Amino acid sequence: MDILDAITRARRELSGDTRKRLVLRRRYDAEIEDVWQACTDAERLARWFLPVSGDLKVGGTYQLEGNAGGEILQCEPPELIRVTWLYGDNPGFSEVEVRLSADGEGTVFELSHTADVPEEMWSQFGPGAAGVGWDLALLGLGLHLSGGTRVAENTFHETEEGRAFITASSRAWGEAHQAAGGAPDEVAAAVTRTTAFYAPEQES
Repeated sequence: MDILDAITRARRELSGDTRKRLVLRRRYDAEIEDVWQACTDAERLARWFLPVSGDLKVGGTYQLEGNAGGEILQCEPPELIRVTWLYGDNPGFSEVEVRLSADGEGTVFELSHTADVPEEMWSQFGPGAAGVGWDLALLGLGLHLSGGTRVAENTFHETEEGRAFITASSRAWGEAHQAAGGAPDEVAAAVTRTTAFYAPEQES
């Protein structure tokens, strides 16, 4: 699997003012039931994303190891799941929704993340702060569905292909930001900072 293909195959959209909405959409060559199970079965989630615990049903709560947690708001197999996505002491409004639709023998996967984003964070990083993380997650899902080897999260950014993927993702979110009305110079600065955050220069 060409991992940069995961960037070019995806479509990114950005909307909102104070409350931002990021949308990431791509097609997987896997049947909808398989993609649904990969996204909702705890054992499979741990194989491509993160271990998850909790009462995994509508009205229940979940917690991703070392990451977000929240409430399961809606679950309509095999097409829709919506959860609150809370991280940190005062996260404000944050929800993630995943929609799946069959497309021949494949599946169109659409993830939207809507959140209140502090202005200082947005001006520094733009949509890439969350967007690059989601691109990395969807890369993991694609590798899992195709039977590929999972990337090593802690060292991926140190590899040549990892840095290329992160750089391409950051630039792609910059393009979405500019398409949504972001000023070119501010977008360029945010892309640079986002890339440096996810793939810092290695000490020689």
